[in-house]
Amino acid sequence: MNAGTGAHLIEAAQRQAERERMYAGRKRVNKIALTLSLGAMAFGVFWLIWILWETVTLGVAGLTWATLSQMTPAPNEAGGLANALWGSFVMVALATFVGTPVGIMAGIYLAEYDVKGWLGSLTRFVNDILLSAPSIVIGLFVYAVIVARYKSFSGWAGVIALALIVIPVVIRTTENMLMLVPSGLREAAYALGAPKWKVIMSITLRAARAGVVTGILLAVARISGETAPLLFTALSNQFWTSDLSQPMASLPVTIFKFAMSPYENWQQLAWAGVFLITVAVLGLNIVARVLTRNRI
Repeated sequence: MNAGTGAHLIEAAQRQAERERMYAGRKRVNKIALTLSLGAMAFGVFWLIWILWETVTLGVAGLTWATLSQMTPAPNEAGGLANALWGSFVMVALATFVGTPVGIMAGIYLAEYDVKGWLGSLTRFVNDILLSAPSIVIGLFVYAVIVARYKSFSGWAGVIALALIVIPVVIRTTENMLMLVPSGLREAAYALGAPKWKVIMSITLRAARAGVVTGILLAVARISGETAPLLFTALSNQFWTSDLSQPMASLPVTIFKFAMSPYENWQQLAWAGVFLITVAVLGLNIVARVLTRNRI
């Protein structure tokens, strides 16, 4: 073995040792990062399980047939949440019915027609502001525009406030899902002579429908628990009403009012309402997953 070969072997051994040290260092960093990640996950899951446990144990205890069939009671009297459940259902359903088409059409426009134009950029900017705006600001806006002008709280004002919360969520989700559809699908449809509207309806929107449905459900889940906008718009009502031109009860506002009260029966009904909202939102998500699982 000559001197050159020996130097080469020594240099190779040094490089191998350096690679092993770097590998050992990366393994240590990986273990530390993995430990921290698992710790953060465990921390979050702990609080989630605790919240769900309290919701289930305290909510089920106050859940009876009277809770679903009777009106909100006076202090220390028997009653339920029927009017609040009905009011929430009506306002959430109408807000979703109003906001979803607007959000989907705006998302289609941003993803298919105006990807880099000035109007699309402006729309995205305004949509981002609406997404990050506190819901109480939207409630105050609707209060100033509708409630104060007509000098009356109403269910319609609550519907409008909730619809303004639905729209930006659906816009963002629809645009993002359509942007994920491969361009090859569009080009193949265009090559067959399909018009743009037909490509959007039959190809891109169908391919993205699972994500769009998920976005709609996210919006429904968000407005189902909104309290501040309804305090400034629909206010509340102790009695059953289907007249949207009058103040209307809602489950989040009733929960807020009852939970802050010193009366035990009201507090029990508040926990029952929290349990019902949690189950409803969870059920919606499960149904959506089942319906769209094999249709993507």
